[in-house]
Amino acid sequence: MTNFNQPSALLPVSNRRNLPNTSNMSTPGASPPGNCKFAIPKKGRLFEKVNAMLKGAGINYRREARLDVALAVDLPITLIFLPASDIAKYVGEGNVDIGITGVDIVRESGVEVDRIMDLGFGKCKLCGQAPVAKNITDVSTLAGGRIVTSFPDMTKEFFGPLDKEKGVETKVKFVSGSVEAACGLGLADAVVDLVETGTTMRAAGLEVVAEILETEAILISNPHSEHKDLVELIKRRVEGYITAQKYVMISYNVTDDVLDKALAITPGKKSPNITQLADGAKAISCLINKKEVVKKMDELEEVGATDILTFELSNSRM
Repeated sequence: MTNFNQPSALLPVSNRRNLPNTSNMSTPGASPPGNCKFAIPKKGRLFEKVNAMLKGAGINYRREARLDVALAVDLPITLIFLPASDIAKYVGEGNVDIGITGVDIVRESGVEVDRIMDLGFGKCKLCGQAPVAKNITDVSTLAGGRIVTSFPDMTKEFFGPLDKEKGVETKVKFVSGSVEAACGLGLADAVVDLVETGTTMRAAGLEVVAEILETEAILISNPHSEHKDLVELIKRRVEGYITAQKYVMISYNVTDDVLDKALAITPGKKSPNITQLADGAKAISCLINKKEVVKKMDELEEVGATDILTFELSNSRM
């Protein structure tokens, strides 16, 4: 578990959104007293990924139309649907106990949270980007210029040492969206924005000149949450689902003379399960990465394994 213990760097009150007080939510959509509050992204691709993950982890909920609050079925958990950019603040300030957002959002928010686990999706990079036509090969040449970004604090932190070295001051301007358009409109010399596939960046005539941060979706919690037991339960369920998505169970039979070769092909996530058969052969079962299924089956057949079968997993506990 990683602790994001960084100096407070929240935006001035005038620049912050008016966030509702979830500690005293009124009906309809109230959180029952004593429930663990779990914030998740309310829309977009991140919501779709998280929603599928929660379903696979057995964290089901009922959500009324047009309400951003839902109660989990059979668990004392209240799901709260928020913009991903607000979730780190809610968790860090204790309004909710646990949440899912990006590493970039946690860093930019400047709050203290526990990093429970990385979720393996929503991966991208926060990059400095400049017009291709300028052919910039050294990001330090942008120091003292105009930078537009949705991540002003991290951008100032990145350019701070460069400014000090050159005796200049980089002018960082915050915008909430369409960052990539700033250079084309003459509003900026460069931008700092997230890059996933690079399609939007290239369409705007930009290229990466510096990588600032690698980010992905993570599960975070408030260090002082009173629901440590539920936080741990959510972690175990999510881990079980993620494992089930990455692996399949393979089963096959081998004779003793090829056992070592077969086990070298399928060492398993931890170790294979070996069962003695009535005819003297061995039955082997273990987990293998989904991406390697066909390759592993071919290799097992080549060394003499028989009755090779694979089984999809719906969930797991390791």
